[in-house]
Amino acid sequence: MSEELPRADHWTSFDQLWAAQDKQLHMVFEQVAKSPFYRERFGGRPVTGLDGLPMTSKEDLRDSYPFGMLAVPKTRLATYHESSGTSGAATPTPTYYTAEEWAELVDRFLRNSIPMTAEDTLLVRIPYALVMAGHLAHQAGLAVGATVIPSDCRSLASPYSRVVRALHDLDVTLTWSTPSECLVWAAGAELAGYRTETDFPALRAFYTAGEPLSPARRARISELWGGTPVLDVYGSTEVGSVAGTCPAGVMHFWADRLLPEVYDAATGTFAREGAGQLVVTPLYQEAMPLIRYDLGDDVEIHYAECECGWYLPTIRVLGRISHGNEVAGKSLSVRQVEEAVYRLPVELGVLFWRAQARPDRLVVQIEVDRPHASDARAALTTIAEELLDVPVAVEPVPLGTLVPSELLLGRLDAMKPRRLFGPDEDWDAAILRC
Repeated sequence: MSEELPRADHWTSFDQLWAAQDKQLHMVFEQVAKSPFYRERFGGRPVTGLDGLPMTSKEDLRDSYPFGMLAVPKTRLATYHESSGTSGAATPTPTYYTAEEWAELVDRFLRNSIPMTAEDTLLVRIPYALVMAGHLAHQAGLAVGATVIPSDCRSLASPYSRVVRALHDLDVTLTWSTPSECLVWAAGAELAGYRTETDFPALRAFYTAGEPLSPARRARISELWGGTPVLDVYGSTEVGSVAGTCPAGVMHFWADRLLPEVYDAATGTFAREGAGQLVVTPLYQEAMPLIRYDLGDDVEIHYAECECGWYLPTIRVLGRISHGNEVAGKSLSVRQVEEAVYRLPVELGVLFWRAQARPDRLVVQIEVDRPHASDARAALTTIAEELLDVPVAVEPVPLGTLVPSELLLGRLDAMKPRRLFGPDEDWDAAILRC
């Protein structure tokens, strides 16, 4: 690993950034030669450039479980992780890091438009266990001297009532969670008798990750919590933080630490920018070096000057390639549907929804108080049909149907929620499932 890690503001042009990437790639090629997986893939031949090289998939990592990707002595490892398993695969997707790599991971995570300091109290509401994201935020908090509250997630030890109490009583200033959590906390706080707009004055920002975040949902979360900023972080267990929000409110890809490419599945070609499938080559990864690792997300990447002064590409994350559902000949993503839902006026009180993609129409259920049900149905039908360009049927359901009140007030915890279902899926059985 390089002795001095690059900073987000090191470059005064994109040409300088690309030159730095090319220089560091030589270190990557030297390291992959030590990986059993890549030695077999390339037949022992040295790698001198990315041209002509295939992608590395999650399936490759699973096939190499547990240590077939390891490129350093096992005694150098500091941690072992497995991804959250959103693909449903039975075989784990392994990842491992050295202590030196953890210093780089933490440094990258701490890049944000609202930085963490020793004055902060950070509530970490991301699963710890084998997933890396909770540990990453925890280590970042310790690194700057912040007070860390390890709330965890999907744990009976940390129900929502306890989270709301901690947010209020402990003067939490920053949180690390999925965007969905911020909405659930708002509902729980209301049931507990708090006003989210005024009763949590210490909150400075929500750090969020783990789900595509539409502009409308970002705005709704901020509005519910009295204007608290919502800063999206994009990353994965296998490579750490990939992108974050700059002071101008734009999401930048950390291209000084990971080389991004956009893959066009129709043509089989790679490009520096544009829309397509995100493929990354980490530039400072030793224990598990990766070449052209397919993150499985559709994105848009562009190189353009930003008022923040960072010469780093901008990125828009569109969601998982495999998570689209077809309605009336159009493929819809969760991000598109949620954008429609959260364009509803805030006074209608709609926080929770789910949708089912049927061959002829999209059925959307929304939790809404009875006095607002008719207005919410009419408004969302108009918004969704205009935005999505498919037939939409909106079904208002009583409060507590999708997110039960006992979940918010009691001792039970919840799994990461799903929002969009296929025509043959039982959405009633999936309310609290991953």
